[in-house]
Amino acid sequence: MRTELEHARDRAEAMIGTRETRELGTVRPAESVAFAVATAETDPRFLDPEHPAFAVHPMYLPSLLRGPQGGSDREYRADGMFRDEVPGTDGIDVRLMAGGQSVTFLRPAPLGEAVVVGRVLDTVTTKGRAPDEFLLLSVTKTYRGAQSGAFAKVVEKFIVR
Repeated sequence: MRTELEHARDRAEAMIGTRETRELGTVRPAESVAFAVATAETDPRFLDPEHPAFAVHPMYLPSLLRGPQGGSDREYRADGMFRDEVPGTDGIDVRLMAGGQSVTFLRPAPLGEAVVVGRVLDTVTTKGRAPDEFLLLSVTKTYRGAQSGAFAKVVEKFIVR
């Protein structure tokens, strides 16, 4: 009998290299300011849309998994993660954990511009030995403005147990 982890591995491996995209909506000052406030930012450039050097907080868009409207109840797993957040795991009874993230900023996030995030599952690696075996998935996300092009690249690791 196949385990849920084996099932997740097979599904994830079948997705390696597949590009998925999601529209995140338009970058608006109100949501960026709310993010900056929530993260205890003190720099007025990120808190005051009237500031002459106002800019979108650099971590705001890479933190979005959905647009500013958020997700609907049916999009969440019981553990609080989005059902499609970790490739290959939707509907499978496995435990998920964030395993690290690196962000490369290519240019400032585009204010007032529609943003699309593209995602590619790069690798699926089995680690450990049964019964402590787990998967390590590496996913690359590229955030693009409709007119300005790529502005951030995020490489995320996920642990699947």
